[in-house]
Amino acid sequence: MIQEPIVIVPQPESLKRMEGKFVVDRSTVIVSGAGSEAKAKQLAEFLRPATGFELPIRERAEANAFDVALDAKLTQLGSEGYRLVVEPKRVILRAAEPAGLFYGIQTIRQLLPADVFSPTQVRAEWAIPCVEIQDKPRFQWRGLMMDSCRYFMPLDFVKKTLDLLALHKMNVFHWHLTEDQGWRLEIKKYPKLTEVGAWRKHSLVGHYNENRGNPKYDGKRHGGFYTQDDAREIVRYAAERHITVVPEIEMPGHAQAAIAAYPELGNTGRQLEVSTMWGVHTHVFNVEETTIKFLQDVLTEVLEIFPSKFIHIGGDECPKDEWKASPRAQARMKELGVKDEHELQSWFVKRMDTFLDERGRRLIGWDEILEGGLAPGATVMSWRGTQGGIAAAQAGHDVVMSPTSHCYLDFYQSKAPGEPLAIGGFTPIDKVYGFEPVPKELSADRAKHILGAQGNVWTEYIPTPEKFEYMAFPRASALSEVVWTPATGKDLGRFMAGLPVHLKRLDHLRVNYRRLDGPAEAPFAEWKSGEVGETPVVREWPLPEIPEAGEYAVTFSYSGGDHRLDIFWAEIVADGKVVARDEHEGVTGGFDRANVYRFRVPSALKGAVLRARVRADGGSDSNGGLTLHRL
Repeated sequence: MIQEPIVIVPQPESLKRMEGKFVVDRSTVIVSGAGSEAKAKQLAEFLRPATGFELPIRERAEANAFDVALDAKLTQLGSEGYRLVVEPKRVILRAAEPAGLFYGIQTIRQLLPADVFSPTQVRAEWAIPCVEIQDKPRFQWRGLMMDSCRYFMPLDFVKKTLDLLALHKMNVFHWHLTEDQGWRLEIKKYPKLTEVGAWRKHSLVGHYNENRGNPKYDGKRHGGFYTQDDAREIVRYAAERHITVVPEIEMPGHAQAAIAAYPELGNTGRQLEVSTMWGVHTHVFNVEETTIKFLQDVLTEVLEIFPSKFIHIGGDECPKDEWKASPRAQARMKELGVKDEHELQSWFVKRMDTFLDERGRRLIGWDEILEGGLAPGATVMSWRGTQGGIAAAQAGHDVVMSPTSHCYLDFYQSKAPGEPLAIGGFTPIDKVYGFEPVPKELSADRAKHILGAQGNVWTEYIPTPEKFEYMAFPRASALSEVVWTPATGKDLGRFMAGLPVHLKRLDHLRVNYRRLDGPAEAPFAEWKSGEVGETPVVREWPLPEIPEAGEYAVTFSYSGGDHRLDIFWAEIVADGKVVARDEHEGVTGGFDRANVYRFRVPSALKGAVLRARVRADGGSDSNGGLTLHRL
């Protein structure tokens, strides 16, 4: 009998398959040892929606049990490692610390059929193959950065992203909270930061490089911010999933939203507006003591919200034009005895480094903080290639690798026609997977300073959560193996062969990931230019035969024309009766948003049709096709 391959993302350090299986049913219980009660409860909560089972937590059981307990002797696995043994009558999970138990639970979820990720009950045999797994992460920093500034991301979506990071055993959520285009965190001492700084009058349409001379805007006020209670809720939610939230408060550049709120923080004295353009801006914080005090007041409130050891202060892309033109900045340089504006920025960063160090925290910044001299306790996030990280590590500083070449998930991931607008670049999934965070130039002693790596999702061209997911996944899945799996355990062929199984899990989690390139899936039906206009209409298309009951998805895919297609709802109709319906608004065009419609079909169907209410936005020149696949 051919066994189904086991697909766990990220791949464990060691996995041995054995004969047999453990079947979860209504009589299964969870045995919890001292200190593991919270993890046992999480396991029960993860399994309940799809199975419908209320797995009780017990102190002991003879058989048919998940046995979850801490074992202080497993020190060789570190604080995040675990050991998992699946036998026909028992699943034994052990770890030295709760984080290890949590990651073992993520592995248990992935050992079960993909349907276990369904938010609603599914009838299935919930079998786990018998295995022995010993696992621990390669790196301590396994991160993803969300830019909530260029476009504000709703609180519920931030939580969904944290759930996805946890599934992939990633443990750092880098939250970019201040920018030229928006200040997103409530600061009680300085309310104008959000009253003024959180809102811009409109946003750029199209690519920045194509609009410099004659920019086009959408005419829509954009903004939003997180209250301090919102941020604390995210910190709590993340902590339950063993994720550290690292806030980023940009300084001394990327400061225009703050200066718009408090003009005295700038160098010109002019009233600025919150920026409506992307790119690097010349408006930066001045270097007066009053401004240093202002920003340290901000950091004081940030520290009260975020317990993270690391606090990110940006430090990147800080043009020196205003400092060079400012008599006061030039006088300040003489007062401080610094020779140029790069040293002036270094002085600025060192002031923040000292402030954070005195409060038991560590400063982290983009690799520009190397220029003019690095602050003593600073950690470098290397984005302009790996050279900044190499220089910092050789000087004895800790480093997080995040080069544009492999880790910028806002770059294009395909050169296929119709790919949604992106900032540029080209970073396909195999390139992400091939990233090696430890440069060959580093000795073993210096390589210890590489804390790990992270992916960055900048949102200049990512206005919605759906587009964020499209850009992040499945490339973030590939990155999870870069930072968790031993280098010797990585195998692109294995990863790509197993990825369709993992994507079924993401389907159940309603993740709008980018589908894999490959042989073009033939559409079962099409719409053509002139068939759909601006006025919403109900269209019908014949469906291919559906051989059995189950979950199916229909994808609307735009292929050309001047106008996108808007979808309001879709349903499957057989013998004149609606047998399944998915009602939500979707879009397919220059970008896709929620353009997949999912149906739970109760039986085999022949001669059924897909019915949908659709319109072409702005005209009738829209072309595309519909594909059907089993979830």
